[in-house]
Amino acid sequence: MSISPFLEMSQSTPTVLWNDSPVPYELSTSIGWGAVGATCNPVIALAALKAEPEHWAANIREYLAAHPTASEDEIGWAMVRKLSVDAAKLLEPAYEQFNGRNGRLSIQTDPRNYRDARKLADQAVEFAALAKNIIVKIPVTSAGVVAIEDAAYRGVNINATVSFSVAQALAVAEAIERGLRRREAEGLDVSTMGHVCTIMVGRTDDWMRRVIDRDNLAVDDSACDWAGVAAFKRAHEIYKERGYRVRLLSAAFRNHLHWSELIGGDVVISPPFAWQEKANSSGIAGDVNRLEMPVDPAIIAELRKIGPEFAKAYDPDGMTPAEFDTYGATVRTLRQFLQATTDLEVFVRDVTLPNPDL
Repeated sequence: MSISPFLEMSQSTPTVLWNDSPVPYELSTSIGWGAVGATCNPVIALAALKAEPEHWAANIREYLAAHPTASEDEIGWAMVRKLSVDAAKLLEPAYEQFNGRNGRLSIQTDPRNYRDARKLADQAVEFAALAKNIIVKIPVTSAGVVAIEDAAYRGVNINATVSFSVAQALAVAEAIERGLRRREAEGLDVSTMGHVCTIMVGRTDDWMRRVIDRDNLAVDDSACDWAGVAAFKRAHEIYKERGYRVRLLSAAFRNHLHWSELIGGDVVISPPFAWQEKANSSGIAGDVNRLEMPVDPAIIAELRKIGPEFAKAYDPDGMTPAEFDTYGATVRTLRQFLQATTDLEVFVRDVTLPNPDL
């Protein structure tokens, strides 16, 4: 097999690879392909637990023995914490190598708190204390933007998530800058902070397709493959112009453009492990700077036919923070994350109170 395009990318460009999974085998293998970080969310965390059911069943029983009155919810989140801490250990060498800018394991705040800035920030502080190389995901809702500033000020490394648009990426960058400036004004250290703002490029594409179907629009479907890429490239251009101290991160992969078109700048590519395997056999070079190549204006013109929903994703002033909460991609993603949180309790229940009919 030829060299992994991600290894080639990390050796030839400022772009780095983070693995979109904390599963030990996947993360260890990805590190061999150049990965220097890892991301996670409620859906991925649940999948990781289900991937090793006997191992996590034993951990659940052990936790229950020590905490006999713990609720299913408490046990489930205890397993997420352990999963994250275990994975973080694998990234400690990269954490030391990059002085904290990489080498971090993402753990996501409870999606049920998406409307409560104080709860999001407080949980972010708690999670950050689990290991020296934790980065905490906070959703880019209206309350989440407030929490991001507060948590950054309190020393938490942030991975802003549930983010699909240029407007959200800019709100995140400004919130983090405010938090960093507050720390600096008080003489607090910012030297090892490695904030990132995720754009879930594939989910941006998904929402464009949903709108086209819903509104029966005459739009070339292939243009939708570029919607998230276009938003990412535009946000990156503005980040560079303004000198923000936060990197963009590409996630939620649907096609190879979500990594191949975003190589070359000081950004993070975070594909699921299966996408890394696909990339390794794709023959696509990883040492070409495509990030700063503009999307074909004809494709942008086609996407503009979608109307306000594309403008919300692509235009810097496409949404106000108050509108983040009702954006279609936000609602669909939050509902999926909330369902995964419910399913985590079911996973625990099947261990602590097995169904006698099965």
